[in-house]
Amino acid sequence: MTRGDDREFHEFVEARMDRWRRSAYLMCQDWHTADDLVSIAVTKVYRHWRDVRRADNPEAYAQKILTRSWLNERRRPWRREWPAERLPDRPDAVPDRVTDRESLGRLLQSLGPRQRAVLILRFYYDYSAEQTAEMLQVSVGTVKSQTARGLRTLRLSADSLRG
Repeated sequence: MTRGDDREFHEFVEARMDRWRRSAYLMCQDWHTADDLVSIAVTKVYRHWRDVRRADNPEAYAQKILTRSWLNERRRPWRREWPAERLPDRPDAVPDRVTDRESLGRLLQSLGPRQRAVLILRFYYDYSAEQTAEMLQVSVGTVKSQTARGLRTLRLSADSLRG
């Protein structure tokens, strides 16, 4: 990469890092794993920077890399670290800006990985069914059916939480 390419890459990543991290957290429900996923995705974006830069939508290309990285990591459970039930010397809880984030996380965990990815791409990032299908390398029909099933599962799970 030339210096200009390198600078452009760093600016691209820096402008999107927080958004990618939140997206990764929504998918995996763990900040440490989210950071790992973002690191993997940034490495892949760097390796393919010329293709990313020339894409019609570099943002969507990079999001596709992040989402596919998460789906691939889900298939490799032996590479994951499993946290202990209790950690020593826990810091005090930091107040969260969103009070229902924990229940949203539980709801998202009730979905399978592909449904979770589809709903995050469709409703968190507001990608179209066609864009989502391209990112996940599935048909538009699969995106639509996964969206419908995922929303139905979320509604049922939300209803059961309400009691």
